[in-house]
Amino acid sequence: MEAMDMDEVEEISDVEASVGAVENLLGYCFKQKKLLEEALTHSSCSDSASYQRLEFVGDAALGLAVANFVYLYYPGLDPGKLSLLRSANTSTEKLARVAVRHRLYKYVRRNAAVIDERVTEFVRAVEEEKELEIYGGLVKAPKFLADIVESVVAALYIDCNFDLHITWKIFRHLLEPIVTLNDLEQQPQPVTMLFALYQKDGNQVRISYEKKGEKIFATVTVNGEFIASASSEHRELAKLLAAKDALEKLSQRSYNQLKDTIFDHISMDGEIEEAKQKLHELCGKKKWSKPNYKIIKEARVANQKRFTCSVEIDLSMGSLVMEGEEKPRMREAESSAASAMLFGLKNSDFI
Repeated sequence: MEAMDMDEVEEISDVEASVGAVENLLGYCFKQKKLLEEALTHSSCSDSASYQRLEFVGDAALGLAVANFVYLYYPGLDPGKLSLLRSANTSTEKLARVAVRHRLYKYVRRNAAVIDERVTEFVRAVEEEKELEIYGGLVKAPKFLADIVESVVAALYIDCNFDLHITWKIFRHLLEPIVTLNDLEQQPQPVTMLFALYQKDGNQVRISYEKKGEKIFATVTVNGEFIASASSEHRELAKLLAAKDALEKLSQRSYNQLKDTIFDHISMDGEIEEAKQKLHELCGKKKWSKPNYKIIKEARVANQKRFTCSVEIDLSMGSLVMEGEEKPRMREAESSAASAMLFGLKNSDFI
């Protein structure tokens, strides 16, 4: 993310200048500029109406606009996943980052120093993030930042005569990058994933809490063994951070165990036993694409069919394709290709 100077957190006091700047950001000229003025006024300013009523409308309007978008973009997707996509794109975490990315905070009239402090801390944390954070980073997102986004959406929605289609068309670019289904699959909810992955085999996963001063410490144990710990002033954020750390450590442990057993059993013809299953598990652990098998040659020798297969996987730096030996059965040909891929990966230091 582009760095944000701390002095940019300072308020722009000229209301007309703020309204004009947000209009330029949206690419839309308000007919009722008072709506945008209200959307950019915090409740700490007692001399005029604040954005609170607009934020109420914006929350609903944005939720419906995103619901429409994901419904049309993912035809056939079940309601549970549609709901997750809507939540991810309208959450406090997501909208707070939108407010930071587009510098919306500096256009809001306010009289609350404590909010400035929280926003400054959050901006610094966001600048240090290396990837898209769906469920929360190191600092809890101030709800105030999300409120700004929702109030601006509401002002736009009302000004264009409650036309949701126009509202979405104008506002959508501010939400980019929109959280996709692939993003959710690559970055599932850490606490949910922790219990789903490691409790299913009878393991006892536990998250305990301890308060020390203003900090709350969350500790993850599996079958009584310490795995990870994290702290925050907020219980939910401490739990989230501890779960993230635990998943990384448990995933690395699981990957090391798999890597140690991949080449344990080799058949008489020099191929890895259960190669397809081992390759599939390896791709899952490394977050690569699923192996894609293809028949590249089909022949008949002495009234018997013979098959040669290839397998392709997508790595971070590009695709890798390996070809197996000719075999009398399709399953054996795919297994041969999987073996070739595993040996190729080993020799290229990918595993």
